[in-house]
Amino acid sequence: MSRLHIPTRDEAPANSKPILDIVYQKLGVVPNLYRLIGSSPAALAAFAAFQDGLSKTLDPGNRERIALVVAQINGSDYCLSAHSYLAINFARLSPDEIALNRGGGAKDPKAAALVKFAARVAEQRGHIVDADVLAVRQAGFNDAQIVEIVAQVAVNVFTNYLNEVARTRIDFPVAPSLAPRAQATAAG
Repeated sequence: MSRLHIPTRDEAPANSKPILDIVYQKLGVVPNLYRLIGSSPAALAAFAAFQDGLSKTLDPGNRERIALVVAQINGSDYCLSAHSYLAINFARLSPDEIALNRGGGAKDPKAAALVKFAARVAEQRGHIVDADVLAVRQAGFNDAQIVEIVAQVAVNVFTNYLNEVARTRIDFPVAPSLAPRAQATAAG
């Protein structure tokens, strides 16, 4: 059971309803996370604006890769489940790619550099070393994209933490546990 009340769409504050309606139009459902954030119209508006603003440079696959590795690092089962679903159904990532992303890697070298950088930012809480920035730059990411990677990490930390604080009930297919090999990759 959730620690915080998750309002239905009908119970949501009036200022949250237009954003929840947009989410419904996009997904066909309003996930528990959005309804939870909708308890605070200000938080929901800020979250929606942040997400919308970050959808311009990094493609959906890379945004989902970041969400997956950050959720794995933070142990957010809700976000792992939600982003595994979104990665398959909207970003068209394969289950194998999702497992690699959760473990801190990717098949494509540029995507692997992005995931590794996002993981370092999350694990080190931003206290990375010069070599981390150099590696992501050498993979082809410019400074604006690096800023957006960090912003994606930040927005995902928010949802990871909120879902853990609230103990949000998972309303997506539950993400499988990583195989021991993938877990070792994430730790190393």
